[in-house]
Amino acid sequence: MYKRILVPLDGSPLAADVLPHVQALAKSVGAAVVLLRVAFTHVLPGANPIERQVTAVQDAESYVMERAKTLQERGIQAEGKVRYGDPAEEILEHVTQDQIDLIAMATHGRTGLKRVVLGSVTEQVLRRTPVPMLLWRVHPLEEP
Repeated sequence: MYKRILVPLDGSPLAADVLPHVQALAKSVGAAVVLLRVAFTHVLPGANPIERQVTAVQDAESYVMERAKTLQERGIQAEGKVRYGDPAEEILEHVTQDQIDLIAMATHGRTGLKRVVLGSVTEQVLRRTPVPMLLWRVHPLEEP
C-alpha cells in the first residue's frame, strides 16, 4: 500500500496535529515517515541573508529531528528532512525526489479573507500533487 509517507510541518502545533494519525497509519501498513520542514526567512535591510538562512535551516533541522526521534521511539521508521524555499514548491519537488507515495498534512481550514491573505500551502500542494493526500482538518481552540 503506502511505503513512504511525507508529513510537511511548518513548526506550528496545529500542523503537528496530524502526527498521531500518521503514526497509526504507518504502523498499520509498515510505512516509513518522512517529516519535512521547509525553511524560509525574510531578510530585512541591513541583515546578513546567509546568516538568517543558516539559522532558519538549523532551527528547522532541530525541529524535524526531534519529532522523528519521537516517532522512532514509538517503533516507526522515521526521518527528518529540511529544504529551503517556497513551501509548496519544495514539498512537491520532494515528493518526486524521495519516492513519496502519500502526503499527510494538517489544514487550518481558513476561509474567506484569511485564505486570500495568508494563502494555503495545503491547497497549492493538493492541486498539483502526483500522489494521494491525507488531509487532517485542525480545529484550533481559539480563532486569532
